[in-house]
Amino acid sequence: ATIAPKPGVCYGQLGNNLQSPSKSIKLIKSLNAGRVKIYDTNPKILKSLKNTNIQVSVMVPNELITSIASNQTLSNNWVQSNILRFYPKTKIRYVLVGNEILSLPDNVTANTLVPAMRRVRRSLTFFKLKKVKVGTPLAMDCLEVSFPPSSGKFRLSVTDSVISPLLQFVNRTKSFFFIDVYPYFAWASDPVNIKLGYALLEPNVSVYTDPGTGLVYGNMLEQMLDAVYFAMKRVGYPDTRLFIAETGWPNGGDIDQIGANIYNAAVYNRNVVKLLTRKPFRGTPYKPFVALPSFIFALYNENDKPGLGTERHFGLFYPNGSGIYPIDLSGKRLYSRKGLPVPSNNEPYKGKIWCVAVRGANATALGGALSYACGQGNGTCDPIKPDGKCFKPDAVRWHASYAFSSYWAQLRKSGFGPCKFPSVTL
Repeated sequence: ATIAPKPGVCYGQLGNNLQSPSKSIKLIKSLNAGRVKIYDTNPKILKSLKNTNIQVSVMVPNELITSIASNQTLSNNWVQSNILRFYPKTKIRYVLVGNEILSLPDNVTANTLVPAMRRVRRSLTFFKLKKVKVGTPLAMDCLEVSFPPSSGKFRLSVTDSVISPLLQFVNRTKSFFFIDVYPYFAWASDPVNIKLGYALLEPNVSVYTDPGTGLVYGNMLEQMLDAVYFAMKRVGYPDTRLFIAETGWPNGGDIDQIGANIYNAAVYNRNVVKLLTRKPFRGTPYKPFVALPSFIFALYNENDKPGLGTERHFGLFYPNGSGIYPIDLSGKRLYSRKGLPVPSNNEPYKGKIWCVAVRGANATALGGALSYACGQGNGTCDPIKPDGKCFKPDAVRWHASYAFSSYWAQLRKSGFGPCKFPSVTL
């Protein structure tokens, strides 16, 4: 069947202030999105998508994978309850089994991933849902080598146990290899050697020539995708179709997170749409003229997501439903960059990023703050115990500074604000 090139959007729900499902679907329609991905089977969302003609991807939760892998009845019941009751009025096209399973330290779930996918596929066949494909999204860390692209190689520890059976399943069922691809993180990890424009998919900024193939790359996204293609070729599946399960750029983040701003997010996501909706299909240097179905991450900025600040700032909309910047996922409308906020963090942050005790702080207050920080658990103060590697110099101020920074670093990942302790400042 013809693959629709129009990008879709990931509808995450990890926020306590998001719009209702019905209002969210209106926002998705306003984007002219061709498809939507949700990370569960929320019945309110699936009902709101009824008769919209938007292709829908749903997800089997990670915690069910191992159970489904060994129980066909459970799989059948799950499909009946979560797919069949909404289909075909809600245009469910993909069932994604788990999310980035190979990025987790859970070998049991990883080893049961493909068996669970087979169970779900049998269930769909049993209920005659032949148009619904089964897949699983993986992150780029499923690769052991990704540069240069022609050296693309899956991690040795999962190649035989998970990747090869997964590719065999995908090819046999004519599904896709779903991959989450974020040039932002590749650039942010090495902004000196990777040009920002190259990561933002800007034309005529710089090029990279793969020494193994002579293929010329003009942007980071195509370079990363070809690394996956070559990795699949290396294990005997050169013609497997790719589906970009997530891509995007953060519109904000922590003070020291380089390049996370509205301007760059708008430029990247607009360029992705332009690239993927081009006719004839552009594909990649290694696989030209191939359609690449995709999802932009994400619909909203989600305030309950854990991790660094960027994790909560990938949205196309604020939680109140207002657009962060104009974008049309059909590729038919182009927008000027006038009016976008001028970026101020495209260079590494040079300010303070450590939480330390102020000189001259009251010793009693300092001791109390130290006890508080160490009393929160999570191994915060283990290195400054008498047998710890950071015990010396044995002084309250130095121990307090270590404890404050350790504690603050943990809390920043959960969205904690400025470093503040009793009688203590940055």
